[in-house]
Amino acid sequence: MSAPTVAAATAATAPRPPERAPAGRRSGRGVPRAKRVGWILLFLLPSALPLLAFTIGPMLGAAWISLHEWNLLSPMRWVGLANFADQLGDPATRNAFGNTLAYIVGYMPLVYVGGLALALALNARLKGRSLLRGIYFLPVVSSWIVVALVWRWLLNPSVGVVNWALGLIGIDGPGWWTDPAWAMPSIILASAWKDLGFVMVILLAGLQAIPTDVIEAARVDGAGWWRRLRSIVLPLLSPSTFFVVVITLINGFQVFDQVYAMTGGGPDGSTETVVLRVHALAFRYGEAGGAAALSWLLFAVILVVTVIQVRGQRRWVTYA
Repeated sequence: MSAPTVAAATAATAPRPPERAPAGRRSGRGVPRAKRVGWILLFLLPSALPLLAFTIGPMLGAAWISLHEWNLLSPMRWVGLANFADQLGDPATRNAFGNTLAYIVGYMPLVYVGGLALALALNARLKGRSLLRGIYFLPVVSSWIVVALVWRWLLNPSVGVVNWALGLIGIDGPGWWTDPAWAMPSIILASAWKDLGFVMVILLAGLQAIPTDVIEAARVDGAGWWRRLRSIVLPLLSPSTFFVVVITLINGFQVFDQVYAMTGGGPDGSTETVVLRVHALAFRYGEAGGAAALSWLLFAVILVVTVIQVRGQRRWVTYA
């Protein structure tokens, strides 16, 4: 073999150095990556702008107001953390948090059990179940003010339908929203009735995602209805349950409309919730700084409770 042929063969078999990517295109960095980020930000703008304008902006504004004394008319006066200290030491604030917790304790089990019962019933093969689903969901899309006024009339101690029906079976109906002992149960009943449809839809979607062959296998093995519900349906429904618990708990801490329309926080402050207290501080007593501080305290409570739920879900939520 001649020298030129050997040299050509050696050059052909020798490893070639890796080609260098053009500047600005290595590993997706440089101009193309910046361009992708720019496109992503552009598509996020329709959602990001309202979020900044109506959520993050007001939150930051409330944080600034909470550090001042302000009656919405005169100039602000810097007071630091005094508003937070005043709210933490105010008996009315403790009463508002107590009433809110009482509402949550009564509302959440009622709305979940009722929503689960409806979901189980409407998951079966019933004639006209689509119509029934729409009927049960109708209160969810109704105005809260309308629903609250209707329930205020239904629970009227003198001419209400509920006390009239109780009287037919010999039961003397309570004072409902006029009685401090029954005012909060009145609000809980109205709230649970309105939100049953929302919980029903979420749990119904979870039920329909459960594989039918698993249920059939348990039925063939002799598991009864209750055993199938306890050992198969509820564990596989736990992701939907987790979502419902988180959402209803957050909404429970922010309860306002029904309380404002039905009782206005009375009688004797027995139904004054935290958000209603914030409203009263800002627009009734002219303490915008105290109202902003209380709203941030409520935000802190909701954040802590939500974080605890998210971390605790690993112990009981089953993702199939």
